[in-house]
Amino acid sequence: MSARRTIWVGTALLLSAGAYAGLAYATPRPHTGQLLGLLAVAFAGYAALLWARVPLGLGLAAALLLRLLWLPATPTLSDDFHRFRWDGLLTANGYNPFRFRPDELVAPSTAASLPPALAAQLRQLYPQLNSPHYYSVYPPVCQGAFALGARLFPDSEQGFVLVLRLLVLAAEAATTLLLLWLLRQLRLPRTQALWYLLHPLVVVELTGSLHFEALVITLLLGAGALLLRGRWQASAGILGVAVATKLLPLVALPLLVRRLGWRRAIAYGAVCGFTVLALFSPFLTTELLQNIGRSLGLYFRTFEFNASFYYLARALGYWYWGYNKIALIGPALAGAGALGILLLAWREKPPLTGVALPRTLLLVLTLYYLLATVVHPWYLTPLLALSVFTRHRFALVWGALVTLSYATYQTSRYTENPWLLTLEYTVMLGLLLLEKPWRPFVAAPDGPSRL
Repeated sequence: MSARRTIWVGTALLLSAGAYAGLAYATPRPHTGQLLGLLAVAFAGYAALLWARVPLGLGLAAALLLRLLWLPATPTLSDDFHRFRWDGLLTANGYNPFRFRPDELVAPSTAASLPPALAAQLRQLYPQLNSPHYYSVYPPVCQGAFALGARLFPDSEQGFVLVLRLLVLAAEAATTLLLLWLLRQLRLPRTQALWYLLHPLVVVELTGSLHFEALVITLLLGAGALLLRGRWQASAGILGVAVATKLLPLVALPLLVRRLGWRRAIAYGAVCGFTVLALFSPFLTTELLQNIGRSLGLYFRTFEFNASFYYLARALGYWYWGYNKIALIGPALAGAGALGILLLAWREKPPLTGVALPRTLLLVLTLYYLLATVVHPWYLTPLLALSVFTRHRFALVWGALVTLSYATYQTSRYTENPWLLTLEYTVMLGLLLLEKPWRPFVAAPDGPSRL
């Protein structure tokens, strides 16, 4: 690199490192001004690195070092890790985390039946839970990770967090290898992996806040890599593990029907389903589906955060009915999203190439979240990974704008700012319309082969 370019890249890395250190160790979530200011610095550093075309080796080293800055940090931008630890303590002690709500386990009649040490730990942890009245919705792969952390460090929150962070870092390392391999196979520049690996949303939400979308992304890419090599049985098993980590990867299945043919697609789905069932088997009880169904029902019928089209529908509901009809609007939008995904899968234009699959999956997930009632920042990280294989940048920009939703936490009432919501979705939808990701992908004559 030239001296000028070296100074530019070095300055961007120092600014990024300073911003991440401030976010990791000195920024409580309610301090909105400081939080958004540091995130703005981190995104400026990210943009500067991409503009300077940072070399791949240096970019990969930077991605690792910026993640290692978080290693001993306790998450401050998300309190979900308290529920992770709650579920982990139950599983490590032989209790089914899907069977009881936290408020049931701290009730005197139930707590008396627990081992005294476990009951004491749960009582201490209970006030820190953000959803103590809901059953767990974290699938079995997550539960296994939580149990590992709780078993290794039953009495240490910091130790538990360290175990989860090391698992996330391992997943991110595997994602890095998969991105580089897939980009080479698809004849795309390998430096495009840095669009994901250096993106501040990915660093903050996955390594920083310990969200297991990190593992979902690894498994999705692994399933895609195996599919590209023609190993569809192994791909189906890996996708099943992804579904048993987060349910979202199920939306990829309709996209495989035309690629594999009906017979093989049904076999693919069967292998995927068997894998999911096998991973759920240690937790299977008569109440499992009922309790998970209740929590998912509450998710679609009760929770709302940083939504787009749902808020427009809610406003119409207030105008027509005089009150919030989320119990009707939420499931209706979910149903519309499901139909839209099936339509996209059915109407996808050939050639159905290796590059076309991540592009279509990117569009499918974008539709899903545009119709969702809840869009937390970390939900968008799979979109950023898929963007690496496309010419589209709207998800990278959305990944920056979604952090504006942290302004909601500056008050105890968690009131969303309509102006920030308008800014986020106006810019994102404007860029989406400009890029038109639904247009057919046109492969080069020597482009990637059909899956």
